[in-house]
Amino acid sequence: MRVQACGRRFSTTSFTLQGQNLVEKIVQKYAVGLPKDKVVHTGDYVSIQPAHVMSHDNSWPVALKFKGLGAKKVKDNRQIVNTLDHDVQNKTEKNLTKYENIKNFAKEQGIDFYPAGRGIGHQIMIEEGYAFPGNMTVASDSHSNTYGGIGALGTAIVRTDAAAIWATGQTWWQIPPVANVVLEGELPKGTTGKDIIVALCGLFNNDEVLNHAIEFTGEAVKHLPVDYRLTIANMTTEWGALSGVFPIDETLVNWYTNRLLRVGPNHPRINVKTVENLQQNKVTADEDAFYAKTLRIDLSTLSPYVAGPNSVKIGTSIDKLSSKNMKINKAYLVSCTNSRLSDIKAAADVVKGNKIAPGVEFYIAAASSEVQQDAEADGAWKTLIEAGCIPLPAGCGPCIGLGAGLLKEGEIGISATNRNFKGRMGSKDALAFLASPEVVAASAVLGKIAAPEEVAGEPCHPATEVKKVVTVNKKPESTTDAASAEAASASASSSSVLEGFPELIEGEVIFCDADNVNTDGIYPGKYTYQDDVPREKMAEVCMENYDSEFGSKTHAGDIIVSGFNFGTGSSREQAATAILARDIKLVAAGSFSNIFGRNSINNALLTLELPDLIHKLRAKYAGSEKELTRRTGWTLKWDIPNSLVTVSNEAGDVVLTNKVGELGTNLQEIIIEGGLEGWVRAQLKQQAA
Repeated sequence: MRVQACGRRFSTTSFTLQGQNLVEKIVQKYAVGLPKDKVVHTGDYVSIQPAHVMSHDNSWPVALKFKGLGAKKVKDNRQIVNTLDHDVQNKTEKNLTKYENIKNFAKEQGIDFYPAGRGIGHQIMIEEGYAFPGNMTVASDSHSNTYGGIGALGTAIVRTDAAAIWATGQTWWQIPPVANVVLEGELPKGTTGKDIIVALCGLFNNDEVLNHAIEFTGEAVKHLPVDYRLTIANMTTEWGALSGVFPIDETLVNWYTNRLLRVGPNHPRINVKTVENLQQNKVTADEDAFYAKTLRIDLSTLSPYVAGPNSVKIGTSIDKLSSKNMKINKAYLVSCTNSRLSDIKAAADVVKGNKIAPGVEFYIAAASSEVQQDAEADGAWKTLIEAGCIPLPAGCGPCIGLGAGLLKEGEIGISATNRNFKGRMGSKDALAFLASPEVVAASAVLGKIAAPEEVAGEPCHPATEVKKVVTVNKKPESTTDAASAEAASASASSSSVLEGFPELIEGEVIFCDADNVNTDGIYPGKYTYQDDVPREKMAEVCMENYDSEFGSKTHAGDIIVSGFNFGTGSSREQAATAILARDIKLVAAGSFSNIFGRNSINNALLTLELPDLIHKLRAKYAGSEKELTRRTGWTLKWDIPNSLVTVSNEAGDVVLTNKVGELGTNLQEIIIEGGLEGWVRAQLKQQAA
């Protein structure tokens, strides 16, 4: 790859083709170091200073990474929240020591700390007002999407990001494409928020929203209770999205007005002043905001849905499953998805006057100690216990395969949780289904997957055909001919390039024609936990599980171009560092696994999403003999200051130009310092000086 660099800086000119959607507006508020008048949009790399960052049982590994960076004092202890929730049933000395370490670290640093038994971190973040409408709150946990249910931008970060925020107050984020999910029609009686998201996962199951942020809009939204919204937002993670945000509307404001009665007048974050400000300054998307996709679903055509077995992408209406008389062994009302007060009351209403079926174990755990107190005061908790339910501590547990009540070989379970991946809740030879609290409760009473009306002796209502539509919206910047390329280049705005960062990244396109290239394919698992693998060996084994000929076909400076969802699988950072070991500084793909994308930037490997290039290469080689790794003779050039990618064929003719997200100076600093950890060390060194 040929790199051209110089110290010349470029002025930044505002260049806006359309207004901002809600996600972009929230990012604009929490982005730091932006050039004056810079308006952020999808694709832009930005440094973010989130309102809050939460970590749970992984707080101690984050603390060790924080200390390993040379940090001694967190940047802002009001920004950080530590909760203990995942392994709260584990009373071993090792786990209790870890919990004590986290508690002591939080006390030493003045960090807000919530001990085991207080509840699940995501629920606490909402109850205690850390995640708040219009703010950006992140967590080192994949279900931070939950915060979107109250109009916050919640998204997951990795441990390195968390340590960086602890040390400097910030990390980086690339604004993802945003999908508009329009909810239309009136939700039928007996159908819940869980049914909506299970149906969405099952009906739109071809990665329509993979690595997108989602905004939920439409006339039906205002009729959805906030608890339904939280459930839907929570499971946008399983749908493949990076976040799922509901609008800040009167339904939400009323929820906070009622919340004031529960928290009292002197709460530091939820009080009369903050709620009045919320009412008077609602953040909304601009009318001319751009959305990459629009998905529409008519809620009036929905019925209770069940996901599974062992996949959220298999959705079946309850009437079809009920007719199979599928016996169950275990049922669960636990987790951050559906263990709020309304969920517990709904399950109790179904169970009331009945007993759990013989041979069935029904486990319940409140999302927080506050929820359990309210459920006890309401009488719903007592109803469930008297029916034969088995209580667990407020927190996580069987949802992630920890503690009591796991599925055994050959068993069938139905759960109101968010994930039913094979083996997640116990034996890999068990079957796990997901459903609403009402369906789970009915199934526990009848001993088979069943609808709530069947508990009362009524027949299961038949489902109707669901109405859904997907529209892909094309931005005008993507062009494919020389004349259009020249015009795009002329209209592109210039952005600053730091001294020491290349203005042009250029190299031959090496086409790895496959989708879902996983991290085992990029870097073999047998080396993952060997900490002393030299750089030369990492370079040698890079991509060998994908193609044994990769090493002999590629050279330093090449640009890897692959298909969709590149880097899926485990979170090993070596998938990025092995590519860097081959002196390849750029990977382009149709799309990336989010975790690979974050690990790449955190280790100074640049990535570009260029789906149009994948389609063109596949068209070029259609009918040719299949090659896993192919030298194309095509040249890719990334003009950094103008955020423009140009691809030329062997004859030098332009075959594609793409306007891409701006690589801001904050991101450039991270790359120059060799990754996020190097950048943090540089920041700490500057502070010390």
